[in-house]
Amino acid sequence: MELTFRKYQGTGNDFIMVDNRNNVFPTQQGLVSLLCDRKFGIGADGLILIEDHQELDYLMVYYNSDGSQSLCGNGSRCGYAFARELEMVGTHATFETTDGVHHIKKENGLIHFQLHDLDEAISSIAEDLYIDTGSPHYIRWVEDVESVDLVSVGREIRNSSRFSGQNGTNVNFAQLLSNGVKMRTYERGVEDETLSCGTGATAVALTASMKGRTSPVKLETKGGNLEVYFEQSNGTFKNIWLAGPAEKVFEGTVSI
Repeated sequence: MELTFRKYQGTGNDFIMVDNRNNVFPTQQGLVSLLCDRKFGIGADGLILIEDHQELDYLMVYYNSDGSQSLCGNGSRCGYAFARELEMVGTHATFETTDGVHHIKKENGLIHFQLHDLDEAISSIAEDLYIDTGSPHYIRWVEDVESVDLVSVGREIRNSSRFSGQNGTNVNFAQLLSNGVKMRTYERGVEDETLSCGTGATAVALTASMKGRTSPVKLETKGGNLEVYFEQSNGTFKNIWLAGPAEKVFEGTVSI
């Protein structure tokens, strides 16, 4: 069959988008991985299905490039942009995805995605930090993120036995700048460095509060810039918003 798709990217995180309101996407094992393959498929960090929801504006079904599922912040912004293209939503929307219901809106040219409030959010692992912002993130603050052997070190931490019971963890390296934070991410499910990670940017921004940074925290990724807004009180975080761009790259059909 011929599958119609769009390709979107949010600060370099790229996604295959499918309008699945008529259940056109087949449940074939390995199909997501094949479509996301950058040599034998379309190529993407993940695949997103936009579907009807009985009560909310839409349902977003998200897959990492290996077929696993998790919350994706950049993907959620791209999913909303695609839903707007499909004329399903306006400037504000409420949708359901992997970890539950979220609000999202377009404001001042950027898409703002609200994450769930976090209680007792940040824990320490030796000299590093760990936080779950809908997806788990291990964070190491360094003096120079560009000098880190990210794939090698990130893969080792991602596959650590400490995280084996939760299918591993994402790994972020972060560096304080005079006006924000520079970061890189090893992303589980992609099993490589990605140009950006929305839940990772949120995790880094929240831990930056331990280093004196206040909302909004500006983050520099290889794929572009993000901002994270939040309210903090006694180690808890609420009213957390991830803001950044989401852009359509191209559209087409593929035989599956």
